Amino acid sequence: MELSKLLIPGAVRFVSQMTSKKRLFHELGEIAAQAYGLSAAVALDGLQERESLGPTGVGHGIALPHARLEDMNRITGVFLRLEKPLDYDSVDRQPVDLVFALFAPKDSGVDHLKALALVSRTMRDTGIVQKLRANNDPAKLYAILTEPRASQAA
Repeated sequence: MELSKLLIPGAVRFVSQMTSKKRLFHELGEIAAQAYGLSAAVALDGLQERESLGPTGVGHGIALPHARLEDMNRITGVFLRLEKPLDYDSVDRQPVDLVFALFAPKDSGVDHLKALALVSRTMRDTGIVQKLRANNDPAKLYAILTEPRASQAA
C-alpha cells in the first residue's frame, strides 16, 4: 500500500488559522466531502466518535484522526498542515501542526489498520516531517507525502 492510493492532491491543504479541534474535524469532513464525495456530517461524527475513545494526537505535533464510516468503498485520506499549531490534547501535550486523517469503510478491518500503520510510519520519518513543515504549497505537500520511499527498513 502506498499513500498515493489513499490521498489525492485535492485532499491536501495548508490552513493558516484553526480555532479548535472541533473546527478542525469540521474542516476535515468538508475536505473529505469535496475530495471524495463523503457526507461531511457523517465524517465529522465519525471523527468525533473515534476521538471520544482517546486522543489521536500521537506526539511531536502530529495528529492521526481516523474514522470508519458506512457507505464507503475504499480508504481515503486528508492531510492538513496548520500554520499555527493547535491545542489537540496530544499524548505529549504539544500542539499539533500536521494532521493526517483517514476515513475507512466500516468493514475494512485489517486494511484500515495497515493504512493507519503506513501513515504513522510516514509521519514518524523526521526527514518527511521537516519537509512538510518547510512547505505551504499543497502541491508540494502532496508530492512529499506520496514520494516513493526507497526502503521501509528501520
